Amino acid sequence: MRYDAHETLTAPARPSAHPLRLAGGVVLVILLYLPLAYAYASFAPGALGYDGSASLLEGRAPLAVLILLFGFTFLIFSLGMTLRLVHQRGLGSLIGPSGPALAQFLRCLRYLLPLYLVLTLMPMPADYQLSPNLSPGRWILWLPLALPCVLIQTSAEELVFRGYLQSQLAARFRSPVIWIGLPSALFALFHVNPQMPAGETWAVMIWAGFFGVAAADLTARTGTLGPALALHFINNVFAILVTAPAGQLDGLALYTFPLTLGEAGFAWYVLPIELIFTLCAWLTARIALRC
Repeated sequence: MRYDAHETLTAPARPSAHPLRLAGGVVLVILLYLPLAYAYASFAPGALGYDGSASLLEGRAPLAVLILLFGFTFLIFSLGMTLRLVHQRGLGSLIGPSGPALAQFLRCLRYLLPLYLVLTLMPMPADYQLSPNLSPGRWILWLPLALPCVLIQTSAEELVFRGYLQSQLAARFRSPVIWIGLPSALFALFHVNPQMPAGETWAVMIWAGFFGVAAADLTARTGTLGPALALHFINNVFAILVTAPAGQLDGLALYTFPLTLGEAGFAWYVLPIELIFTLCAWLTARIALRC
């Protein structure tokens, strides 16, 4: 079977694989994370000198983006506590053997980086042209802080969806339709943006669900979280640090494109592009890993 390697991640979940344990774990993660996130959002901006001239959630300034991304640290902490209390396992069991996970992560990055560079430089329609945002010098100065924060954010999501939910469900149910499909559907719901028109939300959910399936497939094929994390990390580096929609989480972007998340038709306009990006990246990762 092509998913035999997934047993590496599934085995540690098997002693606590009852669905009620998983449901309780999900509730506990939420109960731990929400007050921590609220306290952080209340005190961190002022403590770090953010002047609040624009909404923090819009991410219009470099510091605002860093604050938002670093906040995912508390999701990782909440998940780690839940694993210990409910499942008697550690965060490392969600990642797999550290050596192979790191090697696969780096190998995927080495293949994915030129792919995303090529795709980003391809000619685009006239109304999708990029505009300079941060100056190159200022952008480079922010990178030593920005890259680790993107890694924190993507690691938190991968640990929750491809690590925790996928392994716990796979330990209980044999069908990949369940242990790939359900976390991917939840991942899609996680990306619903209340600032977008209702009709646009479905396009975002379709892309996020497709991305979730691709990341889940890589995780199951390789038996570590390394490839999925590489795919997610490089995607978000380009979506947050290289090009971003003007006016929405563009504080650290080198370039912006003129469409906004609230503009009618935006999400459906970019959906085919994003799906192609994701498909190409998934295939590239499989080639890199020969899986």
